[in-house]
Amino acid sequence: MAHAMRRLRSLWRGLLRLERPRQAIVCWRPAGMAAMLLACLLVALLTSWPWLVEPSLRPGLPAPFTVRAPRDATVMDSAALEQRRSQMVPRTTVQVIDERLTRQLQDQLERLLEQVRQQRVADQTRIDPLNLTAAERRWLRGLDPNSLASWEDGVRRAQNRMLRQGVAGTLADAQLLEAAGLQLEDQAREGRQLGSRLVVRSLQGRSNLRSDPFLSQQRIEELLSRNGLPTITVRRGDLVVRQGEKITPQAFDVLDAFGLINRRPRPLAWLAHVSEALAVSGVMLLVMRRWRASLEPRQALLALATLLVVQACKLWLGLLVSPLALLVPPTLLLAQGLGTVAGLAWLAAASLLWPFPLNGVLECRLIVATLVAVLAAVLAGRQRNRAQLLQLAVLLPLGALAAQAAVLQLAALLGLAGGSEGELPSNAELMNEAWLVASLLLAGLILAPLVESFFGLLTRARLMELADLERPLLRRLSTEAPGTFEHTLMICGLAEEGARAIHADVDLIRTGALYHDVGKMHGPQWFIENQDERSGNPHDRLDDPFASASILQAHVDEGLKLARRYRLPRPLADFIPEHQGTLKMGYFLHRARELDPSVSEERFRYRGPTPRSRETAILMLADGCEAALRSLPPDTTEDQARQMVRRIVEARQADGQLAGSGISRAELELVIRAFVRVWRRMRHRRIPYPIPARKAFSA
Repeated sequence: MAHAMRRLRSLWRGLLRLERPRQAIVCWRPAGMAAMLLACLLVALLTSWPWLVEPSLRPGLPAPFTVRAPRDATVMDSAALEQRRSQMVPRTTVQVIDERLTRQLQDQLERLLEQVRQQRVADQTRIDPLNLTAAERRWLRGLDPNSLASWEDGVRRAQNRMLRQGVAGTLADAQLLEAAGLQLEDQAREGRQLGSRLVVRSLQGRSNLRSDPFLSQQRIEELLSRNGLPTITVRRGDLVVRQGEKITPQAFDVLDAFGLINRRPRPLAWLAHVSEALAVSGVMLLVMRRWRASLEPRQALLALATLLVVQACKLWLGLLVSPLALLVPPTLLLAQGLGTVAGLAWLAAASLLWPFPLNGVLECRLIVATLVAVLAAVLAGRQRNRAQLLQLAVLLPLGALAAQAAVLQLAALLGLAGGSEGELPSNAELMNEAWLVASLLLAGLILAPLVESFFGLLTRARLMELADLERPLLRRLSTEAPGTFEHTLMICGLAEEGARAIHADVDLIRTGALYHDVGKMHGPQWFIENQDERSGNPHDRLDDPFASASILQAHVDEGLKLARRYRLPRPLADFIPEHQGTLKMGYFLHRARELDPSVSEERFRYRGPTPRSRETAILMLADGCEAALRSLPPDTTEDQARQMVRRIVEARQADGQLAGSGISRAELELVIRAFVRVWRRMRHRRIPYPIPARKAFSA
């Protein structure tokens, strides 16, 4: 028994060792961890919300048990009542007088009366906006000031009486003119005609009424009560709902009347679902960190925020939700930026956390959506440019449409969908869903550069764009430090072959190698690859090992500044300090100790950090081996070259430079052999072509 327990403990320790991240995990600050904990709590609360505030059963959900009526009852039919209410809403709108609109119409009449006063004293040749007749003009000029004021007051009273009764903007002009004439019956014929026209012009096409929702609802309820409420008559023993069947609105009303609907909060069920959602969110983050040790808090928050939005859509749409539209686009985005495993971890969390039970049709659609999302996550890591992603955005919805139609038809034939399991979607609905998914994927492609920049994501397409030698920073490097640029291209070949040998990220190491020495542009003449025989070595003229060591360290510091200025993603910027790690500047340390034997070695080491990934470790080894391999004599054998590379690698390993990189001894051996293969290709023999003697021609 004791031997078996020891064996189990040994197996458990071995499993933990295998599952431990191979490279050093980026430490998260307390603020980032607090933000992620808050996001996880929000996801858990949103997922468990139905168990806290909603009834235990709802129309449209499958019934958990079979129910027969325990007694005779008459139950109000809420669905029919709501249908009647919705039919009455457009026909039963109560309007009230709006005082603000009334004042605007009164002000309009005052402006018209002012024009009348101007026309009364104006010359006949002046333009008349009121189109007064000759009789009306003579009548106006015959009025004394008191009579004119009395007529204006009469017009105002006529308009005010009409406004108090309410004026609709759709009322015909003839009806308005007739109503205004009736209000001005005590006026002379010319005054009545002119006043009626003024009132009509002030009210024409306008209204002083607004709808009152409260009074409208009150009127609807009065009419419903007057006409009688729809009811459902149930007799004892009648079947209300069968287990597994969808609960209809009428069945829900009967269950509610018999007290079978629990509307009280269910703290134990809510707590269980909160714990489940927290556990799923936590496991998702752990899996992401296990396979992406450089995961930043903002990238983890992106995954949690996407999950939060998806959960909110599930709650909002209910059984009308489209699993394809919710699962495929976020999975594709996260798989591009954080890797296939991160996308699959998010997909697993989003597929498991559903805030309501699923019927047969939705389960089939969820299975299809999950399979399509898995395919999207796997293919996302292989797409090397945005044109391929565009093709994927077009082909995925088409494939999903065909797969979904076939699966639903098969499920209907087997009795797993349709009927009591929910209504099958029509071909038009499936086509609309495919269009929606395609639109979301295209929108994601358009917004991808913004998301990449804001959250520090490094997609394969972004790597290919940054590896373009025509990028501004690389063009500067090739013109300002041509020797460093050639050295960079040589290292690219070594690093690529080494990464390919151990199945590391070849695209990442190629792009990182192109930018690892950009800091040398601050003073290219201080580095040997940019020096020529005429200018000599400026370090010899400086004759100060401490200053020379500071210059070497400065190429790392200046490189990081350039990376921030040109907004290089963090995984690429990490190549700048990590390719030097904390290596010794051996030559200048030796010079300094010739002057002062007590000089500390730490003053002649790069500040690091040491490589934290296999890719930066390979670049460090390629940087150290490139010059040594190029300096080998032509008659060097492969075994000699391999021994020389192995000595350099073992020296880096003994110095502790590779401890946090996650690269194993077996992988180091594969990298050594890969470097030698590149060296062998570099030193291949050329066929000596004979050069014919130049013929002499006579003048």
